Amino acid sequence: MKRLLKGGRVVDPANGIDGVRDILIDGERIARVGLNLPFDAATVVEIADGLVICPGFIDMHVHLREPGQEHKETVATGTASAVAGGFTAVACMPNTNPVNDDANVTTYILDKAREANLARVYPIGAVSKGSRGELLADIADLKKAGCVAITDDGHPTKTAILLRRALEYAAMFGMPVIEHCEDPSLKGDGVVHEGYWAASLGLRGIPGACEALGVERGVLLAELTGSAFHVAHMSARASLRAVRRAKEAGIRVTCEVAPHHFTLTDEALAAPIAYDTNTKMNPPLREAADRDAMLDGIADGSVDAIATDHAPHHYDEKKVEYDRAPFGIVGLETAVPLSLDRLVHAGRIRLSRMVELLSVNPARILNVPGGSLSEGAPADITIIAPDVKVKIDAGKLRSRSKNTPFDGWELRGGVAATIVGGRPLYVNADTRLAL
Repeated sequence: MKRLLKGGRVVDPANGIDGVRDILIDGERIARVGLNLPFDAATVVEIADGLVICPGFIDMHVHLREPGQEHKETVATGTASAVAGGFTAVACMPNTNPVNDDANVTTYILDKAREANLARVYPIGAVSKGSRGELLADIADLKKAGCVAITDDGHPTKTAILLRRALEYAAMFGMPVIEHCEDPSLKGDGVVHEGYWAASLGLRGIPGACEALGVERGVLLAELTGSAFHVAHMSARASLRAVRRAKEAGIRVTCEVAPHHFTLTDEALAAPIAYDTNTKMNPPLREAADRDAMLDGIADGSVDAIATDHAPHHYDEKKVEYDRAPFGIVGLETAVPLSLDRLVHAGRIRLSRMVELLSVNPARILNVPGGSLSEGAPADITIIAPDVKVKIDAGKLRSRSKNTPFDGWELRGGVAATIVGGRPLYVNADTRLAL
């Protein structure tokens, strides 16, 4: 089937395009991009003024929970949430049960993704067996089975020598090592950022230096090995300083920031609802100076990607005392509205930069298809409506879990449609787009 997206504004930074173009989709791929393309035998879709066509967004940090924690999320519900949030692909973390440290687990996840037939799923394997930090996982088998990176996410790689070996082996297969950066001895039993609000509420704190120490360790080992090192969910200004120094020195270091870390601060621990466990994540919400540093890094190019760290938890798990609640929030369906409202409309970045952060750079870092609307590329397309009014309603999220601190927020900008392999999988009725 051929479909011609006609007359829309196309923002494709990889090809230097920001202007009106037609896009001809033939089956699963993009056939042509240009002006006034002929539409013989193609279904014509007129793109309304105000809508923007982008290469499909890729979330490089998602927890799909399956296998083993299907009460929180499944591959099917997680990918349904992804396409509703404008993501054509997601990379899923290995802290499942059993851990994705084995090719059989990777194959299981990919089989579930094929059954769901929604967003593309790129598994990320574990650095170590069981993510226990003792023995390296079989990285070659994980790569062969379909993993695109390795990480012990949820835990920092236990020792420097293990991280060095992981970097060396991953480099042999063209994969980055993604690191949850923290010093466990400094984190201790902390649950929130160490500062005024932690002290006011009587909660144990985690200083920003806890994360920065892990970043510094990874930077040094990336320099030693020449391998690709990626900092997950960066939140502290000292971490950003380390990343900037590494980039200036030519070290292969990249980083991501989650929307909650560029929108919220630890003041959310007290208001509007004190001790709301939907404000509990790891790394924690930090003080305003850290939040502002993340915004600066996004604006000046130091930050490479926006990733959600989508971490679904069942209602009962979060409805406990703050100290006992699990870390994490869902994020797939709130990331685009938050990015448009707080970054683009706030004048911090241009729309093309947002597309780099959500599409171009994640594809490059993970070395996966996507990130452009080039002729012959997979027809993975995100259409956004920058001016549509969005009110986040936790009860209507497609995710199996509803743990979000953004319930009730009113934002400017959202997703109009998500197309994966030429198939429209989500259309926002408010945009009246006829796909």
